Amino acid sequence: MATTIKVKDLNLYYGSMQALKNINLDIEKNAVTALIGPSGCGKSTFLRTLDRMNDLIENVKITGEVIYEGKNIYKDYDIMELRKKIGMVFQKPNPFPMSIYDNIAYGPRIHGIRNKSVLDGIVEKSLKEAALWDEIKDRLKESAYGLSGGQQQRLCISRTLAVAPEILLMDEPTSALDPISTLKVEELMDSLKKEYTVVIVTHNMQQAGRISDNTVFFLSGEIVENGKTEDIFYRPMDKRTEDYITGRFG
Repeated sequence: MATTIKVKDLNLYYGSMQALKNINLDIEKNAVTALIGPSGCGKSTFLRTLDRMNDLIENVKITGEVIYEGKNIYKDYDIMELRKKIGMVFQKPNPFPMSIYDNIAYGPRIHGIRNKSVLDGIVEKSLKEAALWDEIKDRLKESAYGLSGGQQQRLCISRTLAVAPEILLMDEPTSALDPISTLKVEELMDSLKKEYTVVIVTHNMQQAGRISDNTVFFLSGEIVENGKTEDIFYRPMDKRTEDYITGRFG
């Protein structure tokens, strides 16, 4: 297994409260890794450490290392460069108040791409990768707000892909969606791992079982167990993992 991110002895504090405790984890390249666990267990906080989103919160202190491409992202990376390589998709779709086309072209323009034919190519490729092109190719000049919730979320995935990241972080990307839109996003994740490494936070056990190659079970800010999804679901080593997956708590 090729590792894309290596997390070593990571601790995170909000003021005096410790939210993540001694996290050690290798994230596999070109695979879907699901982070599961009850609310407030640290999985979203951990996801945000991977692209330094926690930098935006006051009184956060982080110790340990997150190594990506041989460098510690907290010391050796410019944050703009890091976020180009590691993209984030949030729980609720958050399209910009502009056209569908401009939503996707926004990132490439920030990174200096101005040529219209190049931008056209990026927009089409990103929408195809997000399985959205056929649905909206005739509406590119319309406001992104005119799309359905499921389409908006796939647009946000497309917008993230437009800057050609290597890693895609997803924080409960289907929790605000209906079942049909959820299925489309799940199918999308399966195809995306050919090109990208995907890390997803999900509350939905069935979803984790369906879409992920690897599963990490968080509890009270710690990793209880991680490994291949089928092992975690069917042959867990820790009683707490078994209790959570079978619905005894959480």
